[in-house]
Amino acid sequence: MQEQIPVAVVGVGVFGRNHARVYKELEQQGEAVRLVGVVDPDLNRADAVAGEFGCRGFGSVRQMLTTHSEVRAATIASPTVHHLEVARDLMEAGVDVLIEKPVTATLDEADELVKLAAAHKRVAQVGHLERFNPAVRATVPLLTQPMFFEVHRLSVFTPRSLDVDVVLDLMIHDLDIVLSFANSAIKEVRAVGLPILSGRVDIANVRLELESGCIANFTASRVSTERVRKLRFFQPRQYISLDYGRQEVLVFTVGQNGNTAGAPSVNPQIGVTKVPVAAEEPLHAELKSFLHSVRHRSTPVVPLEDGRRALALALEIVAVIREHGKKVGLPSLAKANR
Repeated sequence: MQEQIPVAVVGVGVFGRNHARVYKELEQQGEAVRLVGVVDPDLNRADAVAGEFGCRGFGSVRQMLTTHSEVRAATIASPTVHHLEVARDLMEAGVDVLIEKPVTATLDEADELVKLAAAHKRVAQVGHLERFNPAVRATVPLLTQPMFFEVHRLSVFTPRSLDVDVVLDLMIHDLDIVLSFANSAIKEVRAVGLPILSGRVDIANVRLELESGCIANFTASRVSTERVRKLRFFQPRQYISLDYGRQEVLVFTVGQNGNTAGAPSVNPQIGVTKVPVAAEEPLHAELKSFLHSVRHRSTPVVPLEDGRRALALALEIVAVIREHGKKVGLPSLAKANR
């Protein structure tokens, strides 16, 4: 029997409540974990979530640690501007952390987090959830030499996460995936974006050129009429289509001697294969992976350095969008990024 890991969630809005839900589900499914508390400055919300999942609600991290000093791991799902402060309090108290994306508001804060984690010997994972999507995991073994990506992440408008641009809210998921798939430094960034319904950039299009010669195009929108989460890429003799939502991967391969790769397509020279994918809620996989790192003191799948890398690119894109707006005279964009 493994000893249960006492866990907590800091910030129980939409994302944080889901973390609390999954920790509780894992506990009920026999995982060696125990949800002991949730923290939110809105005490009514903290108490409501605590009541729903059978733990205690607190108004601050320090209040929780005074009552539950045995807490060993915690999710940080508070607003991004508070990530460093909350993570510091937890790590100094000996608590390992999973920090929702974006990891921090600035690169200096991300660098400080890296130093804190090293100084206190803490496991620190960044919540880039799509890394744990079964379709993404099934795609990793298929990678050879990706040379062109086309990525779309479209969502309907909701009043959540409006403290950051759509690049940091939605596109950052795909930036992290492409950086991990392509494994190459950035050579050039071109981008355009617009505020539509909020005071921040709500829709953006980005073109990246990597040092490897790979090109990646991204479109992210939180003002769409539909929900789309798809990534497609080309590599020698192959086209691979990944649907995050359906957890589906299709591989189109040009055969050496006709159709050798799978079921026939319209073109008999091209074989189509549907890759086996073991369906799982990505958040379940993410939290199980985090708890494994906590228990075995191992490097997490998404360490702070990866979170910093994605943040650096996202912030560069936001800066390029701002400069593009100035160049073409978009006053609403200048106002949105003050």
